[in-house]
Amino acid sequence: MTALIILGVIVLLIVWIVMIYNGLVAMRQRVNQSFADIDVQLKQRHDLIPNLVEVVKGYAAHEKGTLEAVIQARNSALTAQGTAQVAAAENQLTGALRQLFALSESYPDLKANQNFQQLQTEISDIENKLAAARRFFNNAVQEYNTGIEQFPAALFSASMGFTKRDFFDLGESRAQLDVAPQVKF
Repeated sequence: MTALIILGVIVLLIVWIVMIYNGLVAMRQRVNQSFADIDVQLKQRHDLIPNLVEVVKGYAAHEKGTLEAVIQARNSALTAQGTAQVAAAENQLTGALRQLFALSESYPDLKANQNFQQLQTEISDIENKLAAARRFFNNAVQEYNTGIEQFPAALFSASMGFTKRDFFDLGESRAQLDVAPQVKF
C-alpha cells in the first residue's frame, strides 16, 4: 500500500512538472510568434522605403545627407539580429524617416505628390500595425518572463533552457523620438 502511495505521488509530481513545462513552452512559442509578426511589419516598411526615397530624391536632390541616412538606417535594420539589436536599428530608422517626412514640409510640390502621399499613408499604417505588434510582443514577453520566474517553475525553468527574454523597447532613444526633428537650410 505504501508503495502505491509513493508511486501515485511520483506520478502526480511528473504530471505536474510536465504541465508546467508545457505551459512554459506555449508561452515561449507565443513570444516567438509575436516577434515574427513584428518582423512581417518591418519587412513591409523596409520594402516601402526605397520607393519613398526615390520620390523624395526628385524633389529634394540637395538633401542627399538625409536620404543617405534613411538608406543607411534601413540597411542596418535589415541586418539586425536579436530583439535588442532589431529594436535599436528600427528606432534609428524611425528617426531617419521622421526627418525625411519633415523635409516634405519645406517642399510643397513633394507634399502634394500623389506617390509621396500614398507612401506616407502606407508607412503610417504600418507604423500603427507595428505599435500594436510591439504591444502584443511585450505582453507575451511579460507573461513568459513572469512564468519562468514564478514558483514552482523557477526551480527548474533555467535548467530546461527557459531564459529571460528582452522587451521590444525604445530604450535610451525614446527621448530622441519624442523631439521633433529640426530642418535647416
